[in-house]
Amino acid sequence: MIAPPLWKASVVVTKDEAANIAAAFELASSPQAVLSLEEPFENTATIEALYTGMPDGDLLSKLAGRDVHVSLLPDQDWIKLSQEGLPPVRAGRFFVYGAHDKGRVPHGVIPMRIEAGLAFGTGHHETTALCLSVLSDLAKSRRYRNVADIGCGTGLLAIGAAKLWKRHVIASDIDPVAVEVARENAVANGVAPLVRALTADGMVNPTLAAQAPYDLILANILAGPLTFLAPQISAGLARGGTLVLSGLLRWQENLVISSYRPHGLVLRAIRRAGPWSALVLERPTRDG
Repeated sequence: MIAPPLWKASVVVTKDEAANIAAAFELASSPQAVLSLEEPFENTATIEALYTGMPDGDLLSKLAGRDVHVSLLPDQDWIKLSQEGLPPVRAGRFFVYGAHDKGRVPHGVIPMRIEAGLAFGTGHHETTALCLSVLSDLAKSRRYRNVADIGCGTGLLAIGAAKLWKRHVIASDIDPVAVEVARENAVANGVAPLVRALTADGMVNPTLAAQAPYDLILANILAGPLTFLAPQISAGLARGGTLVLSGLLRWQENLVISSYRPHGLVLRAIRRAGPWSALVLERPTRDG
């Protein structure tokens, strides 16, 4: 049994500051999850970050520009408990909900029941919602037959692709806990036969290599890993294939794009929500 996060860092900020400070916590301190809880009748929000080990309070305070409170938590699955208070999410054709919202699924959507456990990705983060919206739009003009979700977290994007195109999808993550959560979520959503979840560091895995090239690759991770993995991911994309990258901030767009251009990929679209971005790139069918 993997021990749940035991530490929480929290700070009260203004609503205008919340998105940037939450993003800074995610990028700099490797939390298990970051939540932004806004007060409905005040101009304040509480940023909470959850960790498996004691975080660097001084670093977090510098990032926030004020004192951050760090505390030891009881032995509970705080990620799961925190997600239970979050509302469902509508992104494109998708409706993402937890077990506590089962009775709130509207008609005419693609429902996805996602339980976070110790993995990232419930649709509430801007980057996940951006990727779901991109998937929804891509499905209007094309059917993808060979899909890989790199850094899958809860498996949300892989499950969404499987539901859209009824094709096999490989979902990989460096974290074996995330892989297990992705498998459980695939079962809960009725696509277990279509989603194969495995532990892998980037694209270096015999199963991933055997299935390449892919006509659609999804990678919702961070700018650093996206740039580092650019040669691997680019090599795994078929001619005419589409690549969706997210987990990056607006000011990191050019950095990530410039890492993929030398490998023959062309930028087709940029989606933004708050400080976050999603990039849609493509490998042309012919050189030049």
